[in-house]
Amino acid sequence: MMTTLSLEIAHLRSLYLSGGLTLTALLEGLDERMGKDDSHHIWIRRLTLQEMLAYARDLEGKDPATLPLYGIPFAIKDNIDLAGIPTTAACPEYAYVPEKSATVVQKLIDAGAIPVGKTNLDQFATGLVGTRSPYGACRNSFDPEYISGGSSAGSAVSVALGLASFSLGTDTAGSGRVPAAFNNLVGLKPTCGLLSTTGVVPACRSLDCVSIFALTAYDAETVLASAQGFDAEDAYSREQVAATAVFPAKFTFGVPRADQLAFFDNVETPDLFAQAVAQLESIGGQAMEIDFAPFLDTARLLYEGPWVAERYAAIREFFEARPDAIFPVTRQIIGGATKFSAADTFTALYKLKAMQRKAVQVWSGIDVLVTPTAGTIYTIDQVNADPVRCNSNLGYYTNFMNLLDLAAVAVPTSFQQNGLPFGITICAQANSDASLLELASCLENKNNKTLGATGVEYQKRSI
Repeated sequence: MMTTLSLEIAHLRSLYLSGGLTLTALLEGLDERMGKDDSHHIWIRRLTLQEMLAYARDLEGKDPATLPLYGIPFAIKDNIDLAGIPTTAACPEYAYVPEKSATVVQKLIDAGAIPVGKTNLDQFATGLVGTRSPYGACRNSFDPEYISGGSSAGSAVSVALGLASFSLGTDTAGSGRVPAAFNNLVGLKPTCGLLSTTGVVPACRSLDCVSIFALTAYDAETVLASAQGFDAEDAYSREQVAATAVFPAKFTFGVPRADQLAFFDNVETPDLFAQAVAQLESIGGQAMEIDFAPFLDTARLLYEGPWVAERYAAIREFFEARPDAIFPVTRQIIGGATKFSAADTFTALYKLKAMQRKAVQVWSGIDVLVTPTAGTIYTIDQVNADPVRCNSNLGYYTNFMNLLDLAAVAVPTSFQQNGLPFGITICAQANSDASLLELASCLENKNNKTLGATGVEYQKRSI
């Protein structure tokens, strides 16, 4: 049964409610599906069948109808705490065993979800490629010669290969969107502070957010409903703002000027992006060119400015005591933080404030901004040969999001001729998460969509 079973949340719930599936049967099937082979380098620590069944036992006697995520399997990026399981941030020497789960993980477990494992990542969540890990380069779910995207690499591939219904990642500069695009998934980068980061190893703490990978926009919305909520222990948590989930039937979406689009010598993706724009127009959108310069200027601040010092601050004690334990490219990037002074930081903050003022003016004329999620994709060998340039290219459309306090959803839209997926990102101002997910659902209904790399067909929904 597990070879064909769809892990869509609504589908699993219907089976549980009808008695057509038991928790034990699901978990035994998942354990068998995962097998002993991890050739994609998805996992840092898989849960054993007995460990998963222990969570199932906690659900005994509970009515599936009362728990929105009853029996829904999910994976967790290994910079997010799960009680009793080591958190490594992809650095074995850094590992610790948390006594309690991250707030967002506990919320999901309380809603009935069952964790299945901790996933591989670019070490200390530094990278968009998925190759910067001593646990092996995570491989794309469609073609293992290609990168999975990162840093939330294993989180995306686990869902794409049908090993979890959804997963948690983190997103500071694109880590919750690039892997979604490369594995035919929906990737929600929520409004900063909407999901608690208590129990998350920080990358840039002032910018970090927990992200959601899902098979569909509806699934992402279902997970978000259980995961969100104010956390007094998280200084960056924000009170939830009531926002409508209704997206207007007619809307205006901004696209960068043609001379500001970048596809990095990929000959197919320009046409695929044009097709995605046409799909948005077919569901009521009107395209409008915007000046993308303020967004690009903001993006450059993230890695060329002192925000990299936040990454250093997050692991400073460990970095100084055990520099040889850190992955070489990661050590090079984080080590560069020491050149920035306090004066440099304030200068960059002033620049950011100016960029925020320029960027906010764009929203007076558009409802959403639409870009490719990534202009191209690389093989693992290409990234290994030129890791910094490739990573920089992948962040062209992503690095500005958190600095500008935007919400975003990566949505699959098509495939290249080599079978690798392509997608776009729709973004808008903070607290637009629900309406962006509704727009993503409308877009999904226009495609002949399949779920991740499973080949299971998407069942169109009434919006």
